[in-house]
Amino acid sequence: MFEIYNLVFFALWMILTTIFVQAVVLIVAHRMQKNYKVGVIDASLGQQSFLFRSYRAFWNSIENIVLFFSLVIIAILVNYDSDRLNIITWTYAVSRIGHMLVYYFIATDRNPSLRSVFWLFGFFAMASLLADLGLFIMQSI
Repeated sequence: MFEIYNLVFFALWMILTTIFVQAVVLIVAHRMQKNYKVGVIDASLGQQSFLFRSYRAFWNSIENIVLFFSLVIIAILVNYDSDRLNIITWTYAVSRIGHMLVYYFIATDRNPSLRSVFWLFGFFAMASLLADLGLFIMQSI
């Protein structure tokens, strides 16, 4: 029944795996700190700190996944076009991986930065799904 969404499911798995990897990287970066304290991250850290960047990359993903994942599940349940959903979901997945990698490897206080470009791709993928799914649902009422 859901076979038409197999690539979407794989993209969701990729997104969740990315968040898992971010969690592991954050845990390792946190535990490598000189003055490591469980659950405490120095508030004075900035972009030059890998711990700060790994923390922000992880939490940015957590903040964004709730809405996106919910939209994809609703889309599947209402039988939204699988090809469209596949493109949107993979765009989001790749943008989140790009965002993570740029956040890890480029320390900058500049805004917008290269990571903002990846964030925007993910944001626009989510916004397009939000709007198009809403129209799809309204047409079927």
